[in-house]
Amino acid sequence: MRGRDTRLCRKDESAPYACAGSRSIPPQSAARTDLELWGGVECTVNRVGDRFYDQSVLNGHHQRPSDLELFVELGIKALRYPVLWERVAPRGLRQADWSWSDERLLRLRDLGIRPIVGLVHHGSGPRGTDLLDPQFPEKLAVYARAVARRYPWVEDYTPVNEPLTTARFSALYGHWYPHRQDGNSFSMALLNQCRAASIAMAAIRQVNPRARLVQTDDLGKTYSTPRLKYQADFENERRWLTWDLLCGRVDDEHPLWEHLVRTEGVPPSALEWFLEFPCPPDLIGVNHYLTSERFLDEDVTRYPPQTHGGNPREAYADTEVVRVDHDEPTGLRVILREAWQRYELPLAVTEAHLGCTREEQVRWLYHVWRTCRELRAEGTDLRAVTAWSLLGAFDWDSLLTRHVGHYEPGVFDLRGGTPRPTALARLMRELASGEEPSNPVLAQPGWWERPERVLYPRNGRPAATARVGSPTQLPGRPLLITGATGTLGRAFSRLCDIRALPHRLTTRQELDIARPEAVAALLDELQPWAVINTAGYVRVDDAETDAERCLRENARGPAVLASMCAERGIRLVTFSSDLVFDGSKGAPYVESDAVAPLNVYGRSKAEAEREVLAAHPDALVIRASAFFGPWDEYNFVTIALRELEAGHPFAAASDSVVSPTYVPDLVNGTLDLLVDGECGVWHLANPGAVSWAELAERAAALAGISTRKLVRMPTAAFGQPAPRPGYSVLGSERGVLLPSLDDALVRYLRECERDARALAGAGCATRGAEVEAPGNE
Repeated sequence: MRGRDTRLCRKDESAPYACAGSRSIPPQSAARTDLELWGGVECTVNRVGDRFYDQSVLNGHHQRPSDLELFVELGIKALRYPVLWERVAPRGLRQADWSWSDERLLRLRDLGIRPIVGLVHHGSGPRGTDLLDPQFPEKLAVYARAVARRYPWVEDYTPVNEPLTTARFSALYGHWYPHRQDGNSFSMALLNQCRAASIAMAAIRQVNPRARLVQTDDLGKTYSTPRLKYQADFENERRWLTWDLLCGRVDDEHPLWEHLVRTEGVPPSALEWFLEFPCPPDLIGVNHYLTSERFLDEDVTRYPPQTHGGNPREAYADTEVVRVDHDEPTGLRVILREAWQRYELPLAVTEAHLGCTREEQVRWLYHVWRTCRELRAEGTDLRAVTAWSLLGAFDWDSLLTRHVGHYEPGVFDLRGGTPRPTALARLMRELASGEEPSNPVLAQPGWWERPERVLYPRNGRPAATARVGSPTQLPGRPLLITGATGTLGRAFSRLCDIRALPHRLTTRQELDIARPEAVAALLDELQPWAVINTAGYVRVDDAETDAERCLRENARGPAVLASMCAERGIRLVTFSSDLVFDGSKGAPYVESDAVAPLNVYGRSKAEAEREVLAAHPDALVIRASAFFGPWDEYNFVTIALRELEAGHPFAAASDSVVSPTYVPDLVNGTLDLLVDGECGVWHLANPGAVSWAELAERAAALAGISTRKLVRMPTAAFGQPAPRPGYSVLGSERGVLLPSLDDALVRYLRECERDARALAGAGCATRGAEVEAPGNE
């Protein structure tokens, strides 16, 4: 144990092994009449085999106490925060290291943020115990008492986060330690965790009688066809078990008593313990995710294989209810009303997160906030909404069963090495201060509210075929996108449709961006909230003899846009190139590197950067390079694969190294930065430095195409009029936002195959390379 701060006073008392009862939170006083905004740090320490996965290490918070200053700026009143058993005392209390918790909890107190301390978060305890250890509850209670003695001023605790969910993942599905897959193990793991929560609170309350239990769990509801109502009814009873047990409600008249005792083999005494020693929560914390609400259907032919499952009686598909054309009311409002009617205890949404595009994350948090405020107005005692994953989360796409670094940004984005506030941070500050949210994307509904959410229409009903509708059908101010005839402009329009961002795409005939009067007229007519300029002169070699036109289109036009947008308070995005560099660095270029273009095209882009940022400092300038994508026929990768597959020779430079950029990734990354309100120069390219010949070779290998006809040549052999840098790889000091090149190439080939099937009349309507993105959690 390390030295303690003198402010960490303690009492020396023993802990009883029965909960002393709820310290019920009184109705909110006149001073606290509105919903509070809370925050949470994804802090799971789960075990897979003999390996522990620690989110606080993965997200860097373990080494960044300065994060707490960022959190307080959000306006949060409370923070769900870890003092986890596995982290503090992995080898027992005698060797406990409290230094990390000491520093951070004291800082939270100084900052005026109320900590809600978690002791086990999807964990199974240190080595030497687990969820099925009969002594797990008593061992946790000993640790809980030590925490309370060290921090007697802390009043809110979640001794065990999500007991039901953790029991399912660990002892029913076998994902986490102790990797069991049977009903008895699941039931005993659940009871062990609930008993641990109860006696841990008893131990804490002997030190601090004011301590309150904030008991969290997922409360996803199950819906079904009439035939599977029996299964849905069972799952909908089971979802209450965490709180039913703690409230002393599971007696021999409980709907699941017979199942637990006779089917799962739970000793009646294990259930009766909770009747003798109830420990009702002071506040019920509902962790809500769109994927937690399920739909069961016996007609498995309508659903993909990964949804197929069943019970001993019959097979059925199990999918997200939001993806099904279903008439019964669903969603957070239904769930919270049910919880209030069942327990009449104060409620909070203790996790609100959506792994998705930025505007959908913003829409989701605001949707949860609005829903909770409306329920409060109806009389439901709802205390708070918690923005979860303030720092994002790692590898939840695999339920933390493998460590590959898959990252979902949250309120802050860590991909730049330090936390960068996203649009969610601005929304939180506005909600906390009572301001009206200002982000224009909130004018459109979230994907879960739009017709295209339905992937599985009901029998006899047509599928929802409309993507979103035309731009004029969507509410709110539009985006103005220039460059309708170019690859990038069309890609922005396509993905704005999918992301429900209303927009107007213009041709050069509709808008000559170098004419101030034309730009001013259209801006005043449309009143866009942002302009995305993809127009410009793109013929690098022709620019050597057509410099005046190149400079007009690439430099003067963006400068005019910048001036006109700045006057009207309109955001601007424009695009630059890796060709602003001369290649002499020999290492990836970052945003602050000095530009030194070798050719006219590069000079036009460098001049545009200077003029745009001088006229409009809040503009966003994106540098990218070597575009490839599935939606045009003339990019390098598409041409290379077409020629090689046909058996034709294809020549590519072997000594010119670039960082290729997958167009859908570029567009999605740019839109996220725009929604976040970012400005200045950003580099967006898929990480992976390759020569043009290596790019063709790598794409062909992934496509299964022979490279026997690939001709590797020096750049000089092509006789191009415009000199080019031999090395123009783009790195970033602000954040590597795009996936790897190999990942992008795999998705490129998959999308090309999907488009080919659609064109062949396979009945598969292509919606875009990232069609699943709006619903990806």
